[in-house]
This record gives sequence, C-alpha cells and structure tokens, in this order.
Amino acid sequence: MKVKESATVVAQKKLAEGVYSLELETNASKYAVPGQFINIFSNDKSKLLPRPISICEINELKNTLRVVFRVVGEGTTEFSKLQAGDTVEILGPLGNGFPLEGEKAIVVGGGIGVPPMLELAKQLKGSVTAVMGYRNDDLFLADEFIDAAADVIIATDDGSVGVHGTVVDAMKENDLTADVIYACGPKPMLRGVAQYALEKGIKCYVSMEERMACGVGACLGCICQSKEVDDHSHVKNKRVCKDGPVFLSTEVEL
Repeated sequence: MKVKESATVVAQKKLAEGVYSLELETNASKYAVPGQFINIFSNDKSKLLPRPISICEINELKNTLRVVFRVVGEGTTEFSKLQAGDTVEILGPLGNGFPLEGEKAIVVGGGIGVPPMLELAKQLKGSVTAVMGYRNDDLFLADEFIDAAADVIIATDDGSVGVHGTVVDAMKENDLTADVIYACGPKPMLRGVAQYALEKGIKCYVSMEERMACGVGACLGCICQSKEVDDHSHVKNKRVCKDGPVFLSTEVEL
C-alpha cells in the first residue's frame, strides 16, 4: 500500500561529508519492507519531480522511516537543510523489497547503496555478514551494522580502513560463502557481486539504481534491460521503480 502525505521531520543529522540522515514520521512505516524506497517532493513547487531515496530504517512503533542520502543537486541540498518539525510531501513505500531468505546471508553495500542494507541486516533471521564499501574512512553507518550483523567487513578505495579495494576484493579475500547474497550499489559493483555469486553457486538479489521520474511505473523513465520478455512492455525491459528495484541477479543485464 502506498501513502501520499505530509511527513514530519523528527530528526536530521549529518553522517559524513555530503551524507545526511533524515528521520520522518509517516504512516508509510506501517507498510514498508527492506529494499523499498520513498519519493520525497521538494517544497519548491517549481521542482515537479520528486527524489527517490531508499529506506534505511523502519520503526513501526515510532511510526517513522529513516532515509540516508548523499547531496548531489538542488533537491537533496534542500532536504539536507530540513529541521525537526518541518514537513515534506512523500509517496511510498514504493517498489518491491528484498525477500528474507536463507540461514546464512551476505549483505553488500557500496557507497550510498550502504543505507538500504541496514534494515535488511536487522530483519534477516539467520547469520549475517555485512560487506561495506566506502571511498575513504568516512564510514557512515558502519557502527550501526556492527550491532545488526554477526560480522562486518569494510573495504575502502584508498585503503584507509579494512581491505584496500572493492567489496568484491573483500569477499574474495575472505572467501565468503552463504545461502544468499543481497547487494545494493553502483552497477559495476553489482556486476562484480553477481559474478562472484555465480562462481560460488549462491543465489543473489541486487537492488538497482536508475534515474526515476514518476516512481510508480507509468512513465517508463527508469527502464533496465532484462534477460526475459517483460509482461508489461513485451520487450526485454523492466521498470526499476515498479518491477524492482530488487531483482534476482539472473533476471537483469548488469
């Protein structure tokens, strides 16, 4: 069920350079699952398109959702200046989420693909290994993953913390195995994780990022290539906002 409403800002916090956490009081928390996203609308009415942002945490008791985003333009700059008590229009939760499977799971996040993996790590029932990739030692959310996962492995591009390299390098160095892998991050990272899963014979789910306009599957602005013919478009396409953002890695071309 999707909710469109004015959500109230509960808290705003800067986590790292250009990265912000925003906690919103919203009825969408009643329906959200890990891996979904919400559309947040600008209060500047000249900006018609909302910004899709992945859900980082769900708190049904407090009736809140938390999102973590990187400032990349005017919309996210506006959101970074919100304060407790402010309101924003949101639509959500949108898309599908991660199915909770397996006795042993690996959750993989790269860059701003790290936040949506936190709620997933919390909700998975079995053993969880979290592999997080960062540019440098600005390890936003890493301490929260320590509370949510059995093991946390860090990879940094500059080698300042953990494995010097990518999350795939870290997975190979630790020879990780599991029943299922969940991943969110840039497409080259997803491609590498999917290849690792294929070589190890592990089921793999990926959360894809594409530019979105409507967020509900109507405009076809966030198409990705699928390996099978899509029931909606009758070609080898899938809508990331509606059919995803979570797909089996074997469903889509990465």
